[in-house]
Amino acid sequence: MAWVLLLAAAALEVVWATALERSDGFTRFWPAFAGVTAAVLSFVLLTFALRTLTMGTAYAVWVGLGALGVAVVGIAALGESAAPARLACLALILVGVIGLKLLDG
Repeated sequence: MAWVLLLAAAALEVVWATALERSDGFTRFWPAFAGVTAAVLSFVLLTFALRTLTMGTAYAVWVGLGALGVAVVGIAALGESAAPARLACLALILVGVIGLKLLDG
């Protein structure tokens, strides 16, 4: 269950980062509201996951999947670079997250 909470927290990290980018520096209410709300929920879910998972693993997975998700949104929706070297680096993040899951007790 802790891993499910952690994955949901990472997904919400993607939501809040994307929403805050859309808020145009907190000048647009609804994206800013959605971003702050998603951030709080993400922190809460991370906190619940930390009841079971080790801090280093949980935080690394949360940040790694969040960063990976934000980068994928940037590529897919915002036209950011999909250069092979960039994609390879993003794949390394995913490999690291999978490795942490496999090595977690």
